[in-house]
Amino acid sequence: MEVQVTNLSDVAREVEIQASPEELKPHFEKAYLEYRPKIEIKGFRKGKAPLDLIKKLYGDLIEHEYLDKIASELYRQAVQENDLQPIGEPLLVDLDYRRGEHLRFKIKYDVRPSIQLKKYKGLKVEAVVHKPTEEELENEILRLRKINSTLEEASKAEDDEYVVSVDMQELDDSGLPIIGKKSENVRFYLADSQLEQPFKDALRGTQRGNVHQIKFDHQHGDHSHKVNVRVTVTKVEKLRLPELNDEFVKKVTKEKIGTVEEFRKSLREDIENYWKEKNRRSKINAVTAEIIRIHEFEVPESLIRSVLDGLLEEIKHQYPNKQLPTDFDIEKFYQENRAYAIYQSKWALLRKEIIRAEQLEVDEATLVELAEREAPKIGIDKERLITYYKSSDQIKDRLVGDKLIELLLTSSTIKEIDDTTLPEIEKG
Repeated sequence: MEVQVTNLSDVAREVEIQASPEELKPHFEKAYLEYRPKIEIKGFRKGKAPLDLIKKLYGDLIEHEYLDKIASELYRQAVQENDLQPIGEPLLVDLDYRRGEHLRFKIKYDVRPSIQLKKYKGLKVEAVVHKPTEEELENEILRLRKINSTLEEASKAEDDEYVVSVDMQELDDSGLPIIGKKSENVRFYLADSQLEQPFKDALRGTQRGNVHQIKFDHQHGDHSHKVNVRVTVTKVEKLRLPELNDEFVKKVTKEKIGTVEEFRKSLREDIENYWKEKNRRSKINAVTAEIIRIHEFEVPESLIRSVLDGLLEEIKHQYPNKQLPTDFDIEKFYQENRAYAIYQSKWALLRKEIIRAEQLEVDEATLVELAEREAPKIGIDKERLITYYKSSDQIKDRLVGDKLIELLLTSSTIKEIDDTTLPEIEKG
């Protein structure tokens, strides 16, 4: 078997493989045997015809049908014998078969880039962080009170703490009703931050029986559409918040917390822990972004595609039956997310190189410690969990990754930028 490799780029190769009739013979013999049970020849039971007769009648057909499979087998053989070290899915780009002479084909494949590690420790970066405030605590308490609020019918929406129910009819440009575009009992909470201002302006101060025409341009992302509706108010209800007392606390915490003071303390800790993790993630992102900026190299297309395919699968899970809408533009989705996919692919490659350079590993003591910590939480015997962790490459990789992140964070100088000092557009 002749094998010739051509470098297409730093991360792309093309291998041309040529096999002689003698080298192809065992592959074709295997193909004849696999195909034999499918063939029915007059005078023989199905699948029992002599191989010589099968070769004579169907040899050319069978050989051509199995060429792709044989090419894959020969490619795998070439990979092992020539240490090609491909990544991702190979692509068959050319195939030439001349019966009795040769099989010649070309396959494109990606390889890992050669990465020369530069600086990745002792970095100086800036990270945007957030310091939780008492206002956030009060807002969370208010949110919980609103979730547990009651509605009391009222004659008029005096302020924003009202729910207004309406029958809504869509209108055309001339103001005439559009048939089939009427919705009944649509409810608007006037204090809802997502409620568009024209609805708030029209319904604030309204009463049952009032009719309002609401017309405006609705902006959504980079496009807009016209809204033209007539709403008839069918009910006005006042939102009554429960009093913040021990009884309320017991109710919302299912008796886990008994006093307002303990409730505030618990919520404050939850908010602080939430932002502690968010701030840590911000610092990790700042450090990894700087490492990626310092290291310039080409990313294999197969890795980029793999990340994009993963993102697409996540999108599919958001739709019924995991089916994308018929008008979903997959190529547009790939283009819009390509920069993110390149970033993630670069970090995956750099991460592996740094772990190798630092000789980071997970010892048995770390696995035992993790099992002791996790066993009570998930209700599995510690010894069984240790056995599982020792056999799980995924767990080991996660722990090595944790070690790497800790190394990068502790070796870097990170200047914290309070997000309250930034313009709104930069807070993200």
